[in-house]
Amino acid sequence: MTGTHEIEDLLRTCAPQVLGALVRRYGAFDVCEDAVQEALMAAAEQWPRQGVPDNPRGWLVTVAARRYVDLVRSEAARRRREDAVALATPDSALLARAADDTPDTDRDDSLSLLFLCCHPDLSPPSRIALTLRAVGGLTTAQIAAAFLVPESTMAQRISRAKQTIRAAGGSFALPEGEDRTARLADVRHVLYLIFNEGYTTSGGDALVAPELSTEAIRLARLLHRLLPEDTETAGLLALMLLTDARRPARTGPHGELVPLAEQDRGRWDAGLVTEGVELISRTLPRGQVGPYQLQAAIAAVHDEAESAEATDWPQILALYELLERTGANPVITLNRAVAVAMVHGPGAGLALLDELAADKRTAGYHRLLATRAHLLELLGEKEAAAVAYREAARRTTSAPERRHLTERARRLG
Repeated sequence: MTGTHEIEDLLRTCAPQVLGALVRRYGAFDVCEDAVQEALMAAAEQWPRQGVPDNPRGWLVTVAARRYVDLVRSEAARRRREDAVALATPDSALLARAADDTPDTDRDDSLSLLFLCCHPDLSPPSRIALTLRAVGGLTTAQIAAAFLVPESTMAQRISRAKQTIRAAGGSFALPEGEDRTARLADVRHVLYLIFNEGYTTSGGDALVAPELSTEAIRLARLLHRLLPEDTETAGLLALMLLTDARRPARTGPHGELVPLAEQDRGRWDAGLVTEGVELISRTLPRGQVGPYQLQAAIAAVHDEAESAEATDWPQILALYELLERTGANPVITLNRAVAVAMVHGPGAGLALLDELAADKRTAGYHRLLATRAHLLELLGEKEAAAVAYREAARRTTSAPERRHLTERARRLG
């Protein structure tokens, strides 16, 4: 009998394909999504006891289609749509067809779903939530737990997102031309945000939420498979792989944060490093280089160094300078300041931080304060460094980061 974890993986893989089949057939994304969730729950309950059907995706499509019709019939406000549903669905699909014998489920609509979930009328948090539920196959409870919010709050967010798409008349067809380029950038950005929240949580007692970063990598692999010629998608996947490779060494035995320079590189995932380096090495020569490719190249330089002391900081600095040209932002400048400090000395890095401190977007940002503290420490200004560490600890919302920064200040004091 197939194990619970294998069934969960199978359901998450099938979820976007099943939802795509229903949306293509009926068009009502919000009702289709509810129907698919109920089909997934039915499978999660039945398959461990009864076994996985020969055609699991077909089983899910048939059960979800039947549930869709039930949902439409049960809502008085939508009774007028019942005739349209009946016309769109052959009787055999509702009465006679075996659950694992659905011939129209071979088409993979995952890319269309990703574009639809990243509709421009949705806010970034809504895009993230809807993507994780509709394409990732996560339950509302799982998403809420990952983002440390009540399940009711997340349910409302997802419901509002579906209502927004319905009101906007969101099309299931893939956009074309400039619209497709812009929406693809949004899709990549959503996956990037999901990964970052998993790799370094924005709040709570845990430093990482592995289920989010793992899901982001899975979806990035899916997007890369669907669009193999898109170099920025390849760059995003490479960046995730090279970054996630360090996750086993990022925390100590008690969940404490371990900085990159102090990590045991023997604990890094060598397979992910190799895959990420090979992917970005194949991608960089293929065309115009974008920000995800450059960030992946920087991550590759870090991951290929045998030790922190062996890191090629001049190359990293050159890559950050190129990255700033693609679209400068304070976070890139903050990272470049570290590279400047490693190449030209802490004083040069601090001069860049002074510029960032004058920017209202980063004034008081805890990572800016923590970087300042680190560079002051390198200069030997221990008292000023301790003050900056304590201020950074006061401003972070992450408990592990707060403990780490407080401990840094204590050591200096």
